[in-house]
Amino acid sequence: MTAVREEFTRFVHRLAEESARVIKPYFADVNLEVELKADETPVTRADRQAEEVMRHLIRKEFPNHGIIGEEFGKENESAEFVWMLDPIDGTISFASGCPLFGTLICLLHDGQPILGAINQPILDILCIGDNNQTTVNGARVQMREVEELSEATLLTTDVVHIAEYQKQAGFENLVQQTRIFRTWGDCYGYLLLASGWADIMLDPIMNPWDILPVIPIIRGANGIITSWVGDDASHGDSCVAANQKLHPLVLEILNLDE
Repeated sequence: MTAVREEFTRFVHRLAEESARVIKPYFADVNLEVELKADETPVTRADRQAEEVMRHLIRKEFPNHGIIGEEFGKENESAEFVWMLDPIDGTISFASGCPLFGTLICLLHDGQPILGAINQPILDILCIGDNNQTTVNGARVQMREVEELSEATLLTTDVVHIAEYQKQAGFENLVQQTRIFRTWGDCYGYLLLASGWADIMLDPIMNPWDILPVIPIIRGANGIITSWVGDDASHGDSCVAANQKLHPLVLEILNLDE
């Protein structure tokens, strides 16, 4: 699998480069139209065109592989290898001229994420993880070894939905115990985490194309990633990611009975 994985990693670079070509001209365009999908989430022409480009490349390079994308659904999803795509994770930020977004790419083997990537096309940052190691623009990175919550930086995407899906009191307790709290979220938060610039990243609700790509990245950076209640993140719809010292502490606080 090592040689095959190297081939896949090279292909991830190509997917990142070609999707970035599509996305860059639309960023900070005041005339960019934002539509609402049936689930009330935003989408733009950049989202759809970037996914179309990646799907075309996958079909051409790996015709037997499956594809699952946020914008265009499932294609041969029972295949041994399946690519999962979120062309713009953080569309609200993207459409607002804020660079806290990215393209998410994941390769699943028999349903398990073996390769994940976050590409930030405006800042030219490509983060790739394979569960064993994580790199940013080719340089290996790891999560920093903060051991106390009082020294930690906590990130989340959106505080509004926490009470709707998880225990608000646990979250507020955690915020009080950490040194810094910011909403540098969506996939950019996981990029900061893996790069050693933050220590805890939370999302109370997630789609598969949001969570699966970041699993190999956090694991490869020597971190732990689970659902909000500590279950396998691969099958979850929420996320808690932190280093190995902080993760059990974070889970305990988040899930304390009120």
